[in-house]
Amino acid sequence: MKTLLISDIHANLTALEAVIAAAGNFDATWCLGDLVGYGPDPNECVERVAALPNLLCVMGNHDAATLRRIEIDAFNPEARTALFWTQGQLSEANAAFLRERPEVIHVDQITLAHGSPRQPVWEYLLDTRTATANFEFFDTLYCFVGHTHLPVIYHLPDDQRLAHLIVPENTTQVTLAPRSIINPGSVGQPRDRDPRAAYALLDMDDYTCEWHRVSYDFASVQERMRQAGLPERHIIRLAAGW
Repeated sequence: MKTLLISDIHANLTALEAVIAAAGNFDATWCLGDLVGYGPDPNECVERVAALPNLLCVMGNHDAATLRRIEIDAFNPEARTALFWTQGQLSEANAAFLRERPEVIHVDQITLAHGSPRQPVWEYLLDTRTATANFEFFDTLYCFVGHTHLPVIYHLPDDQRLAHLIVPENTTQVTLAPRSIINPGSVGQPRDRDPRAAYALLDMDDYTCEWHRVSYDFASVQERMRQAGLPERHIIRLAAGW
């Protein structure tokens, strides 16, 4: 069974549609949170994700803040501006969909969370030491996360004390080794200096995972953001991938 892994869409419908088209045929979808925030298409992205096949989707920090479950003051000024705008745009039906998202999902030998298994909505896994500490907080073979907007694998062999860091590139295929924490990267706002939308495809038959990047018309997204009055910093970063 082929599963599409997506995360951090951030209300960027153009990037999301490019990913879905590039992924081809897939049997299920695992979304690792942050459907909204930053971008101009919150309702459209929620509706598009909700319609994907055999969907499992967890809540991200921007999803939670839009629902007023996290204090918006915890975000930087530009992110707060985008969140206030998103709150004013999101329909009640789409807010209800986000409200129903759990913080953690367990399926087969896999844990799904947005930030980390220790702090599912908010913690960033940006270094091997933080990642290593998080292995104590899940007991499945694999944990898939988003939040950092960076495609990465942290692997902790049984005989090691510190997790290994692997940075997959476009079309990198890896047979996942227990135990690992895996991030597919960001669909709507990559931050690894590559502006192309990121996603991964997981083959559940043999636990092989393949990372992909796809170009999309980010200029059209930037224009919609300007028309909405969203922060210029978020507009610029779509072209730069930071």
